[in-house]
Amino acid sequence: MKKQSIMIASVILLLSLVVSACGNAGSGSASKGTINVGSKNFTEAFILSEAYSLALENAGYKVNRKFKLAGLLAHETIVKGDIDVYPEYTGTALLSILKLPKLSDPKEVYDTVSKAYKDQFNLVWLASTQANNSQGLTVTKEVADKYGLKTLSQLAELAPQLRLAAVTGFEDREDGLKGLKQAYGGFEFKSVKLFDAGVKYRALHDNEADVTVAFTTDGELTKPNLVLLEDDKHFWPPYYVAPVIKADVLEKNKGIDDILNEVSAKLDTATLQKLNAEVDINKQEYTDVAKQFLQEAGILKK
Repeated sequence: MKKQSIMIASVILLLSLVVSACGNAGSGSASKGTINVGSKNFTEAFILSEAYSLALENAGYKVNRKFKLAGLLAHETIVKGDIDVYPEYTGTALLSILKLPKLSDPKEVYDTVSKAYKDQFNLVWLASTQANNSQGLTVTKEVADKYGLKTLSQLAELAPQLRLAAVTGFEDREDGLKGLKQAYGGFEFKSVKLFDAGVKYRALHDNEADVTVAFTTDGELTKPNLVLLEDDKHFWPPYYVAPVIKADVLEKNKGIDDILNEVSAKLDTATLQKLNAEVDINKQEYTDVAKQFLQEAGILKK
């Protein structure tokens, strides 16, 4: 009898453990699905997409990374359904994807692309970061001090005395030198020489040029000897970055927007400059940079 009681107790204990295990399998991290995260094909995009991926994994999702989608391929891929979410830029969405007229107000641009993406593609723009990766023109501090340069309006007038280090296509693009001439007047540089994007800043340091084209989140801009000139006529539209996600994925995964928005809330232009510098200048791996950023932001444990 005693032996039988022990056996019954053992069976009950075993069953309770099985039930408990099943319960755990149906809750917490194991209950969450797989998210396909995409990225464009440049340093900043890798860092951003990796940061969003790590945050999702930390919350219990499995993540498939589909990075290095060049040009507008990331947009085409999410529309086809091969990725679920990726970071996009409001200016790119407005001008290159939707092909709408240029707007200058960041909120107006965000609201415009948000509505159009939902209506046309059933895609949702989540909360925007405060990181604006727009275009700009940069000079060394020495040149800025010599000419008292602070704005593009001043540069337009001083251009005949200065040499421009440009990248392929900048001279003829509507959002390049051609458009600057129409918006500001002037901009007739003493010379225009083409450089690969990776060495354009070196042209300034080697005294081969006085001015170069820039993106406002470039890691090089963390260096104290460079000055990004103010676009005082708002020629370039804002390019704020935010996650774009499929509406059905958002609906099926309650709270996923909170996870991604928490990351976005920690990002601004200066932060992206620093993160880009860690990869492009200090030669760290983007995976390590993204992880360290989330740890310092308090999203991941150290």
